[in-house]
Amino acid sequence: MTSASITETIRAWVDGWVVSRGAAEPVGEPWGVTVDVGLPRHTTRHVLTDNSERSVREVAATARVPGRWLKVFEEQERVLEWLGPDWTPDEPGFLMTAALTRTETDVRAGHRLRTWTRDGVTRVLVTTADGAFAARGQIATSGTTAVVDQIETAAEHRRKGLGSLVMRTLQNAAVERGATVGVLGGTPDGRALYTALGWRTVAPLVSVYYDPAPAGV
Repeated sequence: MTSASITETIRAWVDGWVVSRGAAEPVGEPWGVTVDVGLPRHTTRHVLTDNSERSVREVAATARVPGRWLKVFEEQERVLEWLGPDWTPDEPGFLMTAALTRTETDVRAGHRLRTWTRDGVTRVLVTTADGAFAARGQIATSGTTAVVDQIETAAEHRRKGLGSLVMRTLQNAAVERGATVGVLGGTPDGRALYTALGWRTVAPLVSVYYDPAPAGV
């Protein structure tokens, strides 16, 4: 994938993510976009489409405020060398894409599936027969791109195909809304599932937040 294509994928991911999370509209920057999230420990995130050392250092220098996050699409070891000790990494991630088509779904015996859509976001909930949480996820459609978000399966319900059920159900919902391409920010735990479903990694995703050491430490 070319640099221009990765930039387009990053912007598509941002556009869908803000719909999914109800965040503020992205503000364009010379190096990427800024998004106000509005959470106490995650007030604002800076998403870089220019992932050069110079840009990462420049953005970090102006974002040294608790609650600020950087999203950088580079190898984590390199990014951490550029940033210094006051920036704490979250778990490594991966920017992934897939062509979206309709696919068959099958609800496992003993589970129930529910879906609903509001404000451009479709949510999927899988429970046990008595209503206990088993798995969930959501997808936000922006034009012909859909962004998968917050996929989660309860520990006691893993390896039962529920993650695949959630992903396939979300994919079908996005196709019905006109989406042809899917984008997501995957975790190490979820990468195997997404790869098995035909998603491919296009770039590493490094998430870091400003967390300075207390004075005198």
